[in-house]
Amino acid sequence: MKLLVAVKRVIDYNIKVRVKGDETGVETANVKMSMNPFDEIAVEEAVRLHEAGTATEIVAVSMGVQQCQETIRTALAMGCDRGIHVKTDDELQPLAVAKLLAKIVEQESPDVVVLGKQAIDDDSNQTGQMLAGLLGWSQGTFASEIALADGKANVTREIDGGLQTVAINLPAVITTDLRLNEPRYASLPNIMKAKKKEIAEITPEELGVDIAPRLTTLKVTEPSQREGGIKVETVAELVNKLKNEVGVI
Repeated sequence: MKLLVAVKRVIDYNIKVRVKGDETGVETANVKMSMNPFDEIAVEEAVRLHEAGTATEIVAVSMGVQQCQETIRTALAMGCDRGIHVKTDDELQPLAVAKLLAKIVEQESPDVVVLGKQAIDDDSNQTGQMLAGLLGWSQGTFASEIALADGKANVTREIDGGLQTVAINLPAVITTDLRLNEPRYASLPNIMKAKKKEIAEITPEELGVDIAPRLTTLKVTEPSQREGGIKVETVAELVNKLKNEVGVI
């Protein structure tokens, strides 16, 4: 069984994000970047399936600027077998990423595509669902447990009411949630081995995909400062403030 894992390069989750002075986006120059945490969980799950003998090959895919190869190397150090880098300096929105992944799926013919449920930079939570729609594949989203056997996958997913387990046929797209596992740290020997593993480089043009943005960002601003709470003496005073000061009732 072949697994395809999508990984994204994002601003490290420990870094405070700063908005650019012209409000066109967030500052990424001279900022620490790392693999999207949800994608780390996807890589870890794929490696565990490989170690259990369920998967035979893991291919890591990333899209974007040249530095995305560092993210792929991290996935290779964690246990992936080889990597694919779709190189572009252009902005990639979820639909474009899904279309590029669909083309790579056609070439690689994996049994399962595993990716994080969302990226922490745009929080779109769209790519996995769009990919499943483009491929016409089954999908299991927000997975907190995955079991693969006999051409099927049992995916326990986190929903508002608790946990839901769905049985889906392979091939399938699975997106991972936080409670699925705890990603490992890559050991030094594996980091050294990862430097010798193959990373194929292609472009969106070679895949025949139009990546032109469908959405335009008008402005990015800092959230407004939250004001401190106050105490009220009576219910009547509370209702008065909610009605006349806050305007919510």
